Amino acid sequence: MAIDYYAVLGVERDASVEEIKRAFRIVARESHPDANPDDPAAAERFRQAAEAYEVLRDPDRRARYDRGDTIDIGDLFGGGFGGLDDLLRSVFGEGSPFGGGGRGPARGRDVLVRTEVSLAEAAFGVATEVVYRANRACSTCGGDGTAPGSSRVTCSTCGGAGQVRVARRSFLGTMMTVSTCPDCEGAGSQVDEPCPACNGRGVESAEQTVKVEIPAGVSTGTRLRITGRGEAAGYGTASGDLFVEVVVQADERFLREGDDVVYHATLGLSEAALGTTVEIPLLDGGTDLVEIPAGAQPGWATRVRGEGIGRLGRRGRGDMIVVADVVVPVELSADEEDALRRYAELRHERPTEPSRWRKKARK
Repeated sequence: MAIDYYAVLGVERDASVEEIKRAFRIVARESHPDANPDDPAAAERFRQAAEAYEVLRDPDRRARYDRGDTIDIGDLFGGGFGGLDDLLRSVFGEGSPFGGGGRGPARGRDVLVRTEVSLAEAAFGVATEVVYRANRACSTCGGDGTAPGSSRVTCSTCGGAGQVRVARRSFLGTMMTVSTCPDCEGAGSQVDEPCPACNGRGVESAEQTVKVEIPAGVSTGTRLRITGRGEAAGYGTASGDLFVEVVVQADERFLREGDDVVYHATLGLSEAALGTTVEIPLLDGGTDLVEIPAGAQPGWATRVRGEGIGRLGRRGRGDMIVVADVVVPVELSADEEDALRRYAELRHERPTEPSRWRKKARK
């Protein structure tokens, strides 16, 4: 059952952003796990409140939520949204009563790369490889930052927990908060003899290659997320994510309109007037025959069902729209001009008489 974000924060559906922020401050103070150490349900109440605030404070996400569209909750506190700690600092400032949370050591940065695919590959999907440079675990020490033959030692400050408890005074009174250990930075251990290759950092910059499955139906700007293939940040930390942004190359044969593709078939005057059959190319490399009826006017169009772009995340494909482009000849031979003038007489049409120089050329 979908969560009613407005009810979670206790605000009306037309509440302003400032009202939503004030409501979240109240709910966060009441439901944060640090303020409710004996209430196992507090964490879920706090998570729902934070989720509601992140959705309703953003005009685009709020509009999609109000329409009933699906909101990708997984993206709210990862990558570009900065995490729950950043959210609390944005609401309460650096004097947040909840400290640094218990999220442990830093997370590696996300990496964004772009890859180009053809229109046909976008239509049917394709497996491709992307190459990028980013930090990874040091190949000499395996990522633990220690010199060969040595090992990490337990942090004496936090006893290996990676976290320390600190009593803090705030507008809520004295609270016991959990924060990342300042000496080991959340790793729980430290390096006595650093690796000479990475100087104890546990990471090295290197070119990396990842195979990516591009799904059918992508368009330019589609971003695919590959968890954990971003930049490493050192021992005991989670790597960031890799985002692959797709760029669909233009195709000289087709124009794309959503899941449909448009093909312009060139017709002569007689073909448009009398009807014809044209051979059209298909995205998969084959061809098909399309009947053009007699009397087709410029811009006449028909659909070839199921020969368009795959529908992203759904079954089926769009259509190919074949449009008739009737071409009027620019240069005519003497025989072609005579034939057209005879036709004009039959149709009681009055074309311009040939110029004097053209009459001489015909003699």
